[in-house]
Amino acid sequence: MQVPAIFQILIVFAGILVLHRMGMMLGLSLFVGALAIDLWAGRGVSGTLADLGVALSRPDLWLLVAVIALILELGRFMASEHNAAIVTATARRLGGRHGRAVSVMTLPAVIGLVPMPGGALFSAPLVAQAVREDTWSSEWKSAVNYWFRHVWEYWWPLYPVVILTLSIFTLEIWQFMAAMLPFSLATVLSGYLFLVRPHLDTLAEDLPPPAAPPPGAAMLALPLVLMIGAALLLPPAFEAAFPGWESSVRKLVAMLVGMVGAVGVILWHEREDPEIRPFQEILQKKSVNILVTLAAVLVFQTLLDCSGLIPLAAEELVSSGIPLVLVVAILPFVAGLVTGIAIGYA
Repeated sequence: MQVPAIFQILIVFAGILVLHRMGMMLGLSLFVGALAIDLWAGRGVSGTLADLGVALSRPDLWLLVAVIALILELGRFMASEHNAAIVTATARRLGGRHGRAVSVMTLPAVIGLVPMPGGALFSAPLVAQAVREDTWSSEWKSAVNYWFRHVWEYWWPLYPVVILTLSIFTLEIWQFMAAMLPFSLATVLSGYLFLVRPHLDTLAEDLPPPAAPPPGAAMLALPLVLMIGAALLLPPAFEAAFPGWESSVRKLVAMLVGMVGAVGVILWHEREDPEIRPFQEILQKKSVNILVTLAAVLVFQTLLDCSGLIPLAAEELVSSGIPLVLVVAILPFVAGLVTGIAIGYA
């Protein structure tokens, strides 16, 4: 009995989630699922190995890994104690009497501009330092930290899930950013209304804000400006110069150029500090897990394409009358719910 293509995909997908919930690393679970779906589709051992070779030779896979590795280094720089003090001083200056309210929202948001493994642990002490009293509940401080740290994840092109999505979609970076930006605005507004505004009077302070911008603010912003500028401006230039490149490769090369420039500026700025060990974050277990998972997602995508199940599943969905919009909405929702990370639903 031939199992319908849509059920083959769903069963393998469920198997990946089960393996992950049983303790297997998500990247390894995806890799096992990729091999399983190719074999089940009838590609055979030799065909599956050939498809795996195609997946591992994809330029965008290795470009993606390189970009994320450099982003982890940028995250280490952004989360340093010195730079956190700059953000705090800037927030107080801009917020005036409500400087503390601005700080508790701004600190996790600025640290969240550069995603990193366990990044909420970096910004949590900063939020506690911004409110300065022990009377605030840990639950409230944790909620504020977590909420505002992730307001960018819908569209900010440094997030692994956004980079991965851009490598799959044919949308240009600016189009994707413009489409998703309203979700961040709604998130910031709701976070303010429900988490911060009820405590606005209590957070107000009588201390005068700093009279001048804190030194070092420009250096803090420069790596981000280089990265975003390259991501937005370079793809059209690469399209004109290298018309044979795929859209995903153009985007990732543009991001890589921007990240090399950003990290280069950071290394030059920190060149005389003997206590700083560049690229140490990349060797941490959480960082390795992220890199492996990202690579496994692209391997799974390639083998799924090679299996030929996608067009068959589409035909089955159309003939069954199930609304495609419903399927597209439910699948990533379930994946995100079970895996608990953004890459899981991509």
